Amino acid sequence: MSRFDYALPVIVVGGGACGAVAALAARAAGAEVLLVERDDPPRGSTAMSQGLICAAGTKAQQAHGVEDSAEIFYADILAKTRGQTDMRLAYAIAHQSAPTIDWLTLQQDLPFDLDTRFRPAYGHTRTRVHGWIGRSGEDLVQLLHRRLADRGVDMLTGACLTDIVEDRPGHAAGITVLRPDGTREDIGCDALVLATCGFAANRAMVSRYMPELAGAAHHGHEGNVGVGIKLGARLGGALSDMGSYQGYGMLADPHGIVLPPGHIVEGGLLVNAAGVRFVNEVEDIAGMIHPVLAQPGGFAWAIYDADIEARCAYMPETQQLMALKAARAADSLESLAALLDIDQDTLATSLADPQRARVAGHPDQVGRRWGEDRPPSPPYRAVKVRGALFHTQGGLQIDEQAQVLRADGSRLPNLFAGGGAARGVSGPSFWGYLPAMGLCAAVTFGRLAGESAARLAQG
Repeated sequence: MSRFDYALPVIVVGGGACGAVAALAARAAGAEVLLVERDDPPRGSTAMSQGLICAAGTKAQQAHGVEDSAEIFYADILAKTRGQTDMRLAYAIAHQSAPTIDWLTLQQDLPFDLDTRFRPAYGHTRTRVHGWIGRSGEDLVQLLHRRLADRGVDMLTGACLTDIVEDRPGHAAGITVLRPDGTREDIGCDALVLATCGFAANRAMVSRYMPELAGAAHHGHEGNVGVGIKLGARLGGALSDMGSYQGYGMLADPHGIVLPPGHIVEGGLLVNAAGVRFVNEVEDIAGMIHPVLAQPGGFAWAIYDADIEARCAYMPETQQLMALKAARAADSLESLAALLDIDQDTLATSLADPQRARVAGHPDQVGRRWGEDRPPSPPYRAVKVRGALFHTQGGLQIDEQAQVLRADGSRLPNLFAGGGAARGVSGPSFWGYLPAMGLCAAVTFGRLAGESAARLAQG
């Protein structure tokens, strides 16, 4: 007699973007699927994101006249990661991201479009960030789950993964989940997809793999404790790039709302408590966490102007910050210095340098090139920001089909992974992260994992 309460061909654990896409893909491939999710209702890391996904060569890019390709995207990934990423996974992302976005748009009726206002920056050389314009990651999660219901995908919410049942070495025969009332369920499967969160909320794992962030704040879902990573490793899966992560240096304080990077890309800049600039603000989106944390008091002022604010006002986070009046407004440099309690002459020097550098056509004092962009001018806006750890980018080693690998490169028989549970393509540390790459890897490897699991379950 089976030890399982019931069984299904494919089980997907995790109801964020990766898991939802994996379940939709497995269902589209003809498999019967059960999606298991800890939260009720589902939220996870995706719900806390901006819902943005980078992809190259999409139909949306073509419609907007943007010339891009998988080859250009692949080159950008290798350049950003200094060649220190898994080349096979980078190749898969570069070539499969566009088919994934197009499939989600045309086959799953998700309203993705190219965000033409999200300019190429921080390693992207083309306009390739897609989103549900004017919406957020929470909207994306809700719509994905609506599509799951439309496609008849069975879902078990309020079920926390506690174990993977192994019936022979490396083979996942099923899972054990714990319900809120304390009851346990054992569910069998032919193929298992781990689409669980990363480990940014697990202080012990952060201290072990990213000791430089042991004391940093975490801005993410509290469920990011690495359960899928740990259980997959126990089954024999190898771990890779465990020191890779996305940090961010512009979390509005005390509001806990992301100041979108467009405020900087469009011309904003950062000064510390003394009014001094300390970093090239457009060099590294994830790495900005470190210079911000290193400033006196561990904070900075993001300074932009009313025109920049207006150009970024289509973003939900900007709208939230405006509604809360989070930005301090000043009509002159003198009043801005008084509002921020900064020496007026020091602040004037910091704001004048990029203006002079732009006119002269050379880098400013922190190495930033301005080109046609304009530094802030009155009326000013200033938001107090801090650095935080958002999510991890390392995890179970997978292949191009999202199947989990052992340390010797051989495949585990029926285990697949994506999202926070799997290794991404950001290299070994923070400096390899490209904007919107977290969700790009999640949905791309989610689709590949779902299709692969369906093929395996169907023999």
